[in-house]
Amino acid sequence: MEKSFYLAMLFALTVSCTSPGVKKNRMLAGQIRNNEYYAFTEQKALEMIGSGFNAGDGYLEVWIRDYNTFIELAAAVHPAEELRENLMVFFRMQAEDGGILDGFTPVAAAGEVGYDFYYSDLEPRYAGHKNTVETDQESSLVQAVCKYIKLTSDSAVLSCEIAGKSIAERMEMAMQFLMDHRFSEEYGLIYGATTADWGDVQPGHGWGVAWDENTHPAIDIYDNAMFIIALENLTEAIPATREKWVPVREMIAQNARKHLWDEGNRKFIPHIYLEKGSPFPPDFDENQIYYFGGTAVAIEAGLLSKDEIKASLDEMVRRVKLAGAASIGLTLYPPYPEGFFENKIMSVEYSYQNGGDWTWFGGRMIQQLISHGFVEEACEQILPMVKRVKDNNGFYEWYTVDNKPRGSGTFRGEAGVLFTAIRMLRDYAAGID
Repeated sequence: MEKSFYLAMLFALTVSCTSPGVKKNRMLAGQIRNNEYYAFTEQKALEMIGSGFNAGDGYLEVWIRDYNTFIELAAAVHPAEELRENLMVFFRMQAEDGGILDGFTPVAAAGEVGYDFYYSDLEPRYAGHKNTVETDQESSLVQAVCKYIKLTSDSAVLSCEIAGKSIAERMEMAMQFLMDHRFSEEYGLIYGATTADWGDVQPGHGWGVAWDENTHPAIDIYDNAMFIIALENLTEAIPATREKWVPVREMIAQNARKHLWDEGNRKFIPHIYLEKGSPFPPDFDENQIYYFGGTAVAIEAGLLSKDEIKASLDEMVRRVKLAGAASIGLTLYPPYPEGFFENKIMSVEYSYQNGGDWTWFGGRMIQQLISHGFVEEACEQILPMVKRVKDNNGFYEWYTVDNKPRGSGTFRGEAGVLFTAIRMLRDYAAGID
């Protein structure tokens, strides 16, 4: 009797000493383990990635900005040799000045797409193209190589040579391309063409993917955050590069905060315009627009404090409600007014990159919330993203403001970022008693 009494007292004491925080974490871990949408999304992603590496069923190309976001998913299904070979194609087709192409497609299929393709004797199987209004191809490739090394432990890839230059050297060439051809001495930041946040369409052309007389050079947070991440990855993978590139990374990070962060509004300004100024009407206040994707990547680059991350999330949630959208994958809010972009799909508000809802970037914000300890918030914000995967039985490029799927199906970028985010949540749950 006495023994039973003391055991009961010990149990009661143990329960009472379990803090509310511990109970909350255990409940959260249980919810993660048992979430039907997570399980469905993971399985669907694994099934889908087995069919190839092109961006989606609406695209013939393997694009580096996409591949960089689903290489973790691809590694769960494909052998390391296949992952490596895709990366090698980009290096075989690297330009003499270090520039990296956007994507490659089989030569026989090149006539089906209206790009200005170029070819390389080092890679006769493929035609390549570069969307020159972007400034993220070089950073995306460096990030993807470093992810590949972490996933496979194949650091020997850095010593592989293509036309007398090692992959390590070619990665530095890619970074140097940005400093030689996309660096503003005035601001100490890299620039590209004016686009909508991370987008690849400029305003002044019906298609808008090529740097031309319509281009308005501008600095934005997305390009610079991607560069910072790439330099961090590069110097970690190749310590011999630290002396040259750590100071560059620190300079870019410092100048991004100095010139792009609006402390009063706790947001990044959309653009700093260079010699040609803004392509938009002079009375248009572009700083009313909030860039969701660039903010998420800036968090990954380490540019915001934990308090600023929370404030950014709160602002995203507030603007999603104002837009009537489904998730924080919303590209931007408010959208650019109708007609500001000549491209037909961009000209319409809440369409494509002009206010469409892209899990491809929303999922990256989820990853950053988890990384910075906002797990409960991550679970809340990922729910509409994984729910629509099941509701639509697959992955789509983007969603309308009323949550209808649009664009390419089997969109591997969406599958990749969700797969990684769910695995991060499962790792969190596994660490809870």
